[in-house]
Amino acid sequence: MQVTLEKIVALCKRRGFVYPCAEIYGGLNGVYDMGPLGTMIRQNIRKAWINSLNSTDLDILFIEGAILGPEAVWQASGHVSNFQDPMVDCLICKHRFRADEIDIEKACSSCGNKNWTDVRQFNLMFKTHVGASLDNSKENSIAYLRPETAQSIFVNFKNIMSSNRVKIPFGVAQIGKAFRNEITPKQFLFRVREFEQMEIEWFCKEEDALKFFEFWCNTRLNFYSNIGINKDKITLRKHEKEELSHYSSCTSDVEYQFPFGSKELEGIAYRGNFDLNQHMKFSHKDLSVFDEATKTSYVPHVVECSVGTDRLFLTLLFDAYNEEIVNENDTRVVLKLHPSIAPYKAAFMPLSKQLSEQTKKIYKDIKTKYTCEFDESGSIGKRYRRQDEIGTPLCFTYDFESLNDNCITVRNRDTMKQERISIDSIENYIKDNLKI
Repeated sequence: MQVTLEKIVALCKRRGFVYPCAEIYGGLNGVYDMGPLGTMIRQNIRKAWINSLNSTDLDILFIEGAILGPEAVWQASGHVSNFQDPMVDCLICKHRFRADEIDIEKACSSCGNKNWTDVRQFNLMFKTHVGASLDNSKENSIAYLRPETAQSIFVNFKNIMSSNRVKIPFGVAQIGKAFRNEITPKQFLFRVREFEQMEIEWFCKEEDALKFFEFWCNTRLNFYSNIGINKDKITLRKHEKEELSHYSSCTSDVEYQFPFGSKELEGIAYRGNFDLNQHMKFSHKDLSVFDEATKTSYVPHVVECSVGTDRLFLTLLFDAYNEEIVNENDTRVVLKLHPSIAPYKAAFMPLSKQLSEQTKKIYKDIKTKYTCEFDESGSIGKRYRRQDEIGTPLCFTYDFESLNDNCITVRNRDTMKQERISIDSIENYIKDNLKI
């Protein structure tokens, strides 16, 4: 069984994980809306990521920075001058490409002609103007939608330290939207123009930076195995010197083996003190830290861990997707999501609609402890298949025998095995089997 991008896209649309943005108007390339199930999975991803940080014995604070930022921030960070990709157009069919992703010595893949424009640089930031002034030429009216969440952490560094009385080393984490005007958004959720990032900036002394860099590399790798991703498809790849970003002296990528190749899932970068130094230079504000032990001031160094929520969402779907032959006439699609990620932990189904009232009573009780679904529509077989496709680990079926023995049939998503348990033991059964 080969998992393809087409199969994942079809599943997302069919089951309400992801929809094209404004589909009734033709959509917007590189932008997607999360459906009900996709929203639930993203919430679970965020929760798992936050828990992974809180489970360490480190001091980590959380903030929510603004999406809009003044031009000065992005000039200081280097994004205005450096955040760009090489672009080239086909003069015949007008298709646009990233020049570093094609061979311009060959013909256009769209029309078969070989007639290119010169390669030029294209800045990926979304530029806008703020205020009611009609004169948008005013320099102080220029703003950008943030291309990363990190800068709001750096510009608030001193505020965070003074108001929370934290000492180096400590981390500041954030989950939030970022925007990049990609030349060629592609591969569904993998490369999009609007996305969500989960980032932590770890502030430390220079002499401790490489130690913490290794710590975060190992910690982040463990996170992915803890949420059920196949270890054999995950690698940690160190960047070559020519690959490094302008701010980084050492970077490693957590990569996943997608059907379209091994691609970055998370970047772990030793940013040095580039960002704080740049903001000190441009803002003329002191962002250094005074060391009481040595009676000297220094600018902290930073290790950054950054993962896209949407890209991780896509990774989890690829990793969990299975097509299994049940018998010679039956094949099922099943998402073997980790219980902590699955949108619903359990589904409750009456064998007949005559039993809906009794089943719904059980469902409402368990719903207060776990996210569950009540499903009474269609044959029991079709309901099982639907729950398999959306990743529900356990299905509980209330039948006519349940009226007499106060028991219910539970079916396991991965094994399809069924067993009979007491209705009174459902909550403990979920707790013991899902371990969440």
